[in-house]
Amino acid sequence: MQREKVKQVLASESGREVLVKGWVRTRRGNKNISFIALNDGSTIDNIQVVADNGSFDAEMMKGVTTGSAIGVRGSLVESQGKGQSVEIIAGEIILYGTADPEKYPLQKKGHSMEFLRDIAHLRFRTNTFGAVMRIRHAMAYAVHHYFNTKGYYHLHTPIITGSDAEGAGEMFSVTTLDLANMPKGKDGKVDFSSDFFGKHTKLTVSGQLEGELGALALGEIYTFGPTFRAENSNTPRHLAEFWMIEPEMAFYDINDNMDLAEDFTRYLIRYALDNCSADLAFLNEMVDKDLLERLRFVADNDFIRTTYTAAVEILEKSDRKWEFPVGWGRDLQAEHERYLVEEHFKRPVILTDYPRDIKAFYMKQNDDGKTVRGMDVLFPRIGEIIGGSQREEVMEKLEERMEEMGIPAEEMWWYLDTRRFGTAPHSGFGLGFERLILFVTGMSNIRDVIPFPRTPRNAEF
Repeated sequence: MQREKVKQVLASESGREVLVKGWVRTRRGNKNISFIALNDGSTIDNIQVVADNGSFDAEMMKGVTTGSAIGVRGSLVESQGKGQSVEIIAGEIILYGTADPEKYPLQKKGHSMEFLRDIAHLRFRTNTFGAVMRIRHAMAYAVHHYFNTKGYYHLHTPIITGSDAEGAGEMFSVTTLDLANMPKGKDGKVDFSSDFFGKHTKLTVSGQLEGELGALALGEIYTFGPTFRAENSNTPRHLAEFWMIEPEMAFYDINDNMDLAEDFTRYLIRYALDNCSADLAFLNEMVDKDLLERLRFVADNDFIRTTYTAAVEILEKSDRKWEFPVGWGRDLQAEHERYLVEEHFKRPVILTDYPRDIKAFYMKQNDDGKTVRGMDVLFPRIGEIIGGSQREEVMEKLEERMEEMGIPAEEMWWYLDTRRFGTAPHSGFGLGFERLILFVTGMSNIRDVIPFPRTPRNAEF
């Protein structure tokens, strides 16, 4: 008999034989009968298995405890209890793997998120993390579907790089040299000439620069891959390893870029509402009572578009006492971004025209000499979820800006070639995938929306 997923069985009609396999969530009953809640990860819902204890080997049944893996073949019948329309009357139970009730850490409900992070290898078996991971999968699929239907090409950009796309220097080194005996040059610095790549290489912080190369030949591309930042931040919003979605588009200006960012994020949220209803309903009930209302609000309302300068004026005129100072030329913090979204405009916001001195070298400079055509998309609860810009396509301006920021032009010759040979206006942005999942699931800590979080002093699993 062919195994069926629990999700499929729950949606089918009674009156037939079925075979399901999964893990026991709970077992209750008495000496004569057992009610086993079985889940295989395909859905938030369990299927109830009813077993006549006298029909099965007693020793085997002792092993059917919370966490054990079993297979059940039996008759699918209309349920006599509440909470499900069908249940299985067990004819055969196969015990694949036991879980010692004295040692299995998920015997009880209501574990804290902190506790579950310590057993990240098992937390997928909880309802909350099962729901989050299924939604994460759905969002990843939706990303590819969206761009594919629009004719974008998925470009695989390198994880190992010799350049710092953000210019912040917070990168992890990649080397085959003996860390206990690093070769030094005459200047006292590490000599990487004998290293695997013959130069100092690092884990990438962004696929953007390489993405631009693809866009300036293929038209529209997107990347979707892991990025790494050696930022020593222990906050609910930061990870050392996370996933980024980065489209780059030739012949797009800043307005085209904003249109795409808004359409893309609203599409993703609508996709979640349409395709993850059971998991979202669970999270709305157990994690965030306002989740569904907030998702529908963002999906159904146009985003506000305004400038950084106007936003600073709004913040300065508010009666708030800010933890971080507000002023033109300062970067906005999460408290400022959330105020604009949640209290002032009461809808998602796209900010543009940031001061050039607080933004990356590749952003197109405005004619005022003070601002650049950067943009940030701000969401409720999250703050910045997207950062992007129109890219500087004028060779002389780009070289001048790189010199100001101490970025060696000789190391970026390949990037400058795109301005040297057939330069064109182009734009792009980066969407932090985990921040999207935070918003869609209502979870409060970014470590709880990635399977295995990498944070300072945490790389256990």
